[in-house]
Amino acid sequence: MYTSLRKLKGKNQFKEDIELEDGFDLSPYDLNAKIIHIPGHSQGSVGVLTVDGDLFCGDLLENTAKPAINSIMDDEDAAHSSIETLKKYNINMVYPGHGNPFPLKDFLDQINNN
Repeated sequence: MYTSLRKLKGKNQFKEDIELEDGFDLSPYDLNAKIIHIPGHSQGSVGVLTVDGDLFCGDLLENTAKPAINSIMDDEDAAHSSIETLKKYNINMVYPGHGNPFPLKDFLDQINNN
């Protein structure tokens, strides 16, 4: 079961300092990484993928009991599309917003076996 964030629309809005487009290069900020758009938890959710294959995925995924899609989603279909997007990248470790890091392969194997 997923909880929707849509009821929060219009509340707690902010103005971004930098607009991060998909593929945005973070090397000018001394990070060997790029931005990947991974909506689902929220429309503007992004991940940071390092050149070493580490993904900081925010709240798309969690690992509180086991690696899983976060239970609070604004758009469940977008979240599943984001998982498909992640498969296109060479990702080793996932660092979720909640829980311990885990290998992406373990998560993908788990969802493919369900």
